[in-house]
Amino acid sequence: MIPDGELLRARVVTDLAGPLEDALDRRLDGYAVLSPRETLLSDDGDRGVVTFEDGVPTLVYHAGTDRGGPPALADIGAGPHRLELYGLDSTHLAVPHTTDELRVPPGMPAERLAGDADLADRTRRVADEPTETDEADAVAAFLEDEAAIEDIRETAREEAQSRADEWDFEDALEE
Repeated sequence: MIPDGELLRARVVTDLAGPLEDALDRRLDGYAVLSPRETLLSDDGDRGVVTFEDGVPTLVYHAGTDRGGPPALADIGAGPHRLELYGLDSTHLAVPHTTDELRVPPGMPAERLAGDADLADRTRRVADEPTETDEADAVAAFLEDEAAIEDIRETAREEAQSRADEWDFEDALEE
């Protein structure tokens, strides 16, 4: 479902606050793969995945339990973990990020995986900031709304005709 990204970091960590903060500071689009210490040398099925959009944790999935969202955070549990952090173009994450049962509130991973309330608050603030992509998406959505554009054109035509009548420019409009 998610293609391979560019490996940015791989290490064993006892505290996930640092990697979560790193992702936030980088405004990372990508994901982290977390494996508990017990599985460092064995089972890949006990891995958890946290995806990031502009540095904000967006979805969580645990392969061993096949659960997503907040329940997957409990499945990932406390460290130490082997952490692999990957960068990935956000377009590859658009479809997974629409899967509601995998989504988590922005600050929840920092609270539950790292026990860091300050980082959770900071993450929530960043999540509330509008991004250039949000603004561009809003403009694109407006431009795709042909009815709204036609309504604006019609209103402009009526206004122009009204002004032309008011200023005696009827002859100019006919040309």
